[in-house]
Amino acid sequence: MKVLVTGASGQLGMDTVVVLERKGHTVLGCDRNQLDITNLEQCQQVIGEFAPDVVIHCAAYTAVDAAETDIEGAYLINAVGTRNIAVAAEAVSAKAIYISTDYVFDGHGEQPYHKYDNTDPQSIYGKSKRAGEVLIQSLSSRYFIVRTSWVYGLHGNNFVKTMLKLGQEKPQLKVVDDQKGSPTYTVDLAEFLSELMLTEKYSIYHASNSEACTWYEFTQEIFAQAKQILGANIIAELEPCTTADFLRPAPRPANSVMEHLAIRTNGFEDIRSWQDGLTAFLTEYQDLQNT
Repeated sequence: MKVLVTGASGQLGMDTVVVLERKGHTVLGCDRNQLDITNLEQCQQVIGEFAPDVVIHCAAYTAVDAAETDIEGAYLINAVGTRNIAVAAEAVSAKAIYISTDYVFDGHGEQPYHKYDNTDPQSIYGKSKRAGEVLIQSLSSRYFIVRTSWVYGLHGNNFVKTMLKLGQEKPQLKVVDDQKGSPTYTVDLAEFLSELMLTEKYSIYHASNSEACTWYEFTQEIFAQAKQILGANIIAELEPCTTADFLRPAPRPANSVMEHLAIRTNGFEDIRSWQDGLTAFLTEYQDLQNT
């Protein structure tokens, strides 16, 4: 298939391009220099000329705290940019896959969020991503919305890399223990997207690595596996803390866990556990460090 990937210089976009090319697809990966998603005419030109079968829309404004003051910037990219991609994809009859987020929910629920639960984003980032969902639903006749959470990968900055660094530098680390979610390895998400795009099973999907943890529990596992796989000299002593100890401009969901109902009911194999995803990441990370 011919696939165009937006946000191809981001951690999910880069891995998505790699996974698709490995599977023999013809891929055009576009970063912001090759495709300004806020420019409708450019979107129509680039997508029109390539004429993809599928557009995987990974490009997004993801600076959660900055979005609280840069409201126009967040909506320009996450809403207007998504509209532009939807319009251009629809013009060439391409399927559209929109990458969304756990932040579309209020995060106050006790149970994992189902795809049909009411959305109620609390941050500008969440609201702008929800706006993108609405526009995809309104303007695309063949679309998938894939909500994910706590994403990390080999490329770019992320929580796992930060903890690996701090764990070997700081004698003590405080990590939030009252926010729960599902870490997601970009390669695992990209593999799911590569399966999804081949189908006509249009829907909203909640796609993360399976099972859940707090940031503190995630860090514990990062350190344990880093010692075993990387031989890392972790010196940091971990201490759990609360969200209130780290006040940020944008509210964080206390519960980001999402139920994988659509994955199962549409006949897909569920994504492996977050622990196994982390093992795969650290193994790849070690190989990269040794090359």
